Amino acid sequence: MRTIFDTFGVTWPNYSDWISAGAASIILVLLWLAAAAVGRWLGPRFSGFWTRHGGTRGEDLAERTGPIVRDVMFLAAAGIALNADTWRPLALIVFGIAIAAGAALLVLTVARGLQLARWITWLLAGFAFVGLLARSVGSLRPLTRPLDRVGFAAGKAHVSLLTALQAVIVLLALYAAVKLFNRIVAQSIRHMKDLDATQQLLAQKLAGVAIVVVAFFVGIDLMGIDLTALTVFSGAFGLAVGFGLQKTFGNLIAGIILLMDRSIKPGDVIVVGESFGHVNKIGVRAVSIVTRDGKEHLIPNENLMTKEVENWSYSSRDVRIHIPVGISYDCDLALAQKLMVEAAKGAKRVLSSPAPSVWLRAFGESTVDHEILCWVGDPEAGIGSVRSEVLNRVWVLFKEHDIVLPNPQRDIHIKDWPGPPAPERSAADDSGEGR
Repeated sequence: MRTIFDTFGVTWPNYSDWISAGAASIILVLLWLAAAAVGRWLGPRFSGFWTRHGGTRGEDLAERTGPIVRDVMFLAAAGIALNADTWRPLALIVFGIAIAAGAALLVLTVARGLQLARWITWLLAGFAFVGLLARSVGSLRPLTRPLDRVGFAAGKAHVSLLTALQAVIVLLALYAAVKLFNRIVAQSIRHMKDLDATQQLLAQKLAGVAIVVVAFFVGIDLMGIDLTALTVFSGAFGLAVGFGLQKTFGNLIAGIILLMDRSIKPGDVIVVGESFGHVNKIGVRAVSIVTRDGKEHLIPNENLMTKEVENWSYSSRDVRIHIPVGISYDCDLALAQKLMVEAAKGAKRVLSSPAPSVWLRAFGESTVDHEILCWVGDPEAGIGSVRSEVLNRVWVLFKEHDIVLPNPQRDIHIKDWPGPPAPERSAADDSGEGR
């Protein structure tokens, strides 16, 4: 056995190594138990804090605050124990495995709470385990040197497998960090009582853009990319924006302007062309409008800036509804108008102030044309149901009081009617027979 280890240059652990490893194992077990107890005690308290500041989208992380606190406390305590003494090589391996496993568990818990893709979660956990294990037992050089040798030179830069691996790790870590900070900042902005809903939405979008920009430059710095090398890229990017992404950036700027001037806000009831509904969301590219049929129309932000838009709730949410009604010339006009007002007042969604009214619009060919005018305060619920309810009540009240809703009639006056047709002459009459 010793010959095999000697062949590969590995020294078989002696008695002191086993004692040191045993002591490290006992310490790590005690630290894990203590960290678990702290996690069970602090977990519910941090869970309530995160639920308040993370909102409904933070429930997944709120459920995992206990394991997160446990793992963080264990990693901190294990790191202190690792650096508190000069441990023997076998004990360093025990510490490395424990710390790497704790870090992998922490990454798995946080990534699952952020609802990241499964493959991203396991990649981050794997990178954390390998990196911390190698770091704890000595150095990362035995891992990085072989990866750095496989590559090629691109100008002054050296591109290798190590560079690609570092880029993947940085991108995945920044993606998780951006998602976490976006959630925290968005919920913190929602708790600002001094801002209305539109200003909160604008602040969230600007904060999201700022977080992405900061993450971009942090990633550039972590990967060791020289910013002067991006001058050519920035010129190409400008051309791409000018030609291919012009509409995209135009919609982005239009969306920010809409949020700043507050002409259109989430919850407003608007009409754009053939689309009628309430604004559900103002996105980076388009505004989402939900119609009364449950269909969601995505209208580019630029269209709302350049086309005519009807906003039914811009300065007031009260909207007046016009309901045409025609009655017969033989009916009691005053009674019919009174019944129309009564029918409008009995509708559930019709406001009592301003009160419903009836206008006589015109004397038609066969009807006296009226229009019922009533107001509603919730245009997002639609106006078709109110019109239907009022007309149904009009029908019932008119039936009860003998008010006639006439059908169109036409009288035909014949000035000249032709006489009876002449009798037909037979062939015998034509030939002169019978004379």
